[in-house]
Amino acid sequence: MKICVCVKHVPDTAATIRLTGETGFEDSVIKFVVNPFDEYGVEEAVSLVEKHGGEVVIVTVGKAAAVATIRGTMAMGADRAILVKIDTQFLDSSLTALALKAAMDQDGLPDVIFTGKGSVDTENFQTQYRLARLLGVPVVNEISTLSIDDSKVIAEKETDGGERQLLEMELPCVIGVTKGLNEPRYPKFPDIMKAKKKEIREIDLSELGIDASEGRVVIEKLETAPERSGAKMLEGSVDAQVTELVRILKEDEKVL
Repeated sequence: MKICVCVKHVPDTAATIRLTGETGFEDSVIKFVVNPFDEYGVEEAVSLVEKHGGEVVIVTVGKAAAVATIRGTMAMGADRAILVKIDTQFLDSSLTALALKAAMDQDGLPDVIFTGKGSVDTENFQTQYRLARLLGVPVVNEISTLSIDDSKVIAEKETDGGERQLLEMELPCVIGVTKGLNEPRYPKFPDIMKAKKKEIREIDLSELGIDASEGRVVIEKLETAPERSGAKMLEGSVDAQVTELVRILKEDEKVL
C-alpha cells in the first residue's frame, strides 16, 4: 500500500507574527512546525503501513525551509518525501492542489492520500477537495474513525449537529483527518537520526508547469488583529444593566 500525506510547513500558533510590507510577514525569525492537523495524517499513514506493509510518502508545497518540517515527519516513520519548492509565502489552494497532483503524477499515484482537515495559517479548508476533484477520486474530511482494506475505506465523521455519519469509499481516495483519530507519536532520538538520511526529492514549482502568479486568490493587504479592549462591568439592578447595555450598543459601539 502506497500512502501520500500532504503536509504543510506553517508558523507555530504561539509565534508572534510581524508584518512586512502590505502582503507579507517576517518569516526568518519565527518558528515553523508541521501543520498540527497533518500530524494525525502522518500517524495514521505510518500505523497503516506498519500493519499492512507499503510506504509513506510526504508531499509538501513550500519554501526551501520546509525541509526541516519534512524531516520531522520522517522521524515519525515516513519513508521519503517530495518538496515542491515555491518562493512565495502564500499559494492559493487551487495552485497548491495542482502542484500536489503533478508531484503525485510524477511519482506514481498512491492508494490513499491523507491531509489535515485544514491548515492553521490560512484556514481555507479547500485543498483536499480541489485535489480530489483533480484526481477524480472521492473525498471525506474531519473523520474520527477509519478502517481500510484492500479496496475500500470505511470512515466515520461527526456533523455540525453532533450526529455521526458512516461513509464507505473505494480506493484511491482523499481523507482529511483531525484531532481524535489517533495520538501522533513522539519521535525518539534514533528515529530523528535515521530521518536525516531519508530521501527528499525537491522540485521547483515551475518544473511542474505551474505559474505561481496565476492563482485565483490574490492577497491585497494583511493587517494585524486589533487588540481587545478591556471588559466593562455593568452595575445596578438587572433592568438598569440591560438599559445601560442597550445604550452602549447603540451610542458607543453603534451596532444597533
